[in-house]
Amino acid sequence: MAKRDREAFRSAIGRQNLAPLWDVLDALVTPEPRSACRPALWRYQEVRPALMESGALISAKEAVRRVLVLENPGMPGQSRITTSLYAGLQLILPGEVAPAHRHTQSALRFVIEGEGAYTAVSGEKTLMREGDFVITPSWAWHDHGNESDRPMVWMDGLDIPLVQFLDASFAENYPEDRHPLERREGDSLARYGSGLLPLDHQPAGASSPVFNYPYARTREALETMRRGEEWDPCHGLKLRYVNPENGDFAMPTMGTFMQLLPKGFAGADYRSSDAMVFNVVEGKGRTRIGDEVFDWAARDVFVVPSWHHHRHEADEDAVLFSFSDRPVQQKLGLWREDRGNR
Repeated sequence: MAKRDREAFRSAIGRQNLAPLWDVLDALVTPEPRSACRPALWRYQEVRPALMESGALISAKEAVRRVLVLENPGMPGQSRITTSLYAGLQLILPGEVAPAHRHTQSALRFVIEGEGAYTAVSGEKTLMREGDFVITPSWAWHDHGNESDRPMVWMDGLDIPLVQFLDASFAENYPEDRHPLERREGDSLARYGSGLLPLDHQPAGASSPVFNYPYARTREALETMRRGEEWDPCHGLKLRYVNPENGDFAMPTMGTFMQLLPKGFAGADYRSSDAMVFNVVEGKGRTRIGDEVFDWAARDVFVVPSWHHHRHEADEDAVLFSFSDRPVQQKLGLWREDRGNR
């Protein structure tokens, strides 16, 4: 068929809201992942002044959530750190309350700076300390407050782009700033976080019933593994947070992990189909992503895009928290990894 005949055909079927697959097939079904997501690093000491300045410009109540979004440089203006995930740095100043609301998006909080602020989820309050991983399940009422005398900063991670893609976003504000408390502080950790479940317990949702995983417990587990020399050539010592009801990931859409890299660690090459967001809890080192090298220190955030070769190196003992959309990929049978050297 002549070129002009094909063009006329495209024009004709376009009026019927049709399009030829053969024009776009190579872009739709790719041999390997193609993404606008780029490797990036946010140095905390460089972004902290802007975060503190935002505290003088707008209150937590007025902003609802005073957050600086970590925008991937390959996707400016889209409020994404990876193709499917959102991340930001939230500031709560002493005496402030971020008012209660709920939404269908699942959220995680990873505490970066300070101690003594709280988050209240579904009627239970928990104090937050550096390195704690805190869950806000989908459609759970939650508010935040700072009863300490210092600013509190944590990284928010949400599945906003994924929920947006599915057209499943719903949100609602609570009529009061604080949602009523219904259980004592620490109830969920005591009830579900010790390898035990109440006799009559029935799962109430897809997220873990434990919503605060204290860093002290996680760090102790890593040190116990260190004594057992359970080193992975790519990851050092790496643990995943789990739902004690079923051993699955702690959250249905976001996998969360903590790993220890001992001083002098030089990791083997690795890549996986889930883009990873890392937050440095302790130590100094670097991550080589493709041909780029990103030097990091405590409290920095960096992102490794999908299917990008990378390797970690530690100048001193380092601990990295990370999260990704791995649970979704694994549920759909899409996730894969490659441990081969280039």
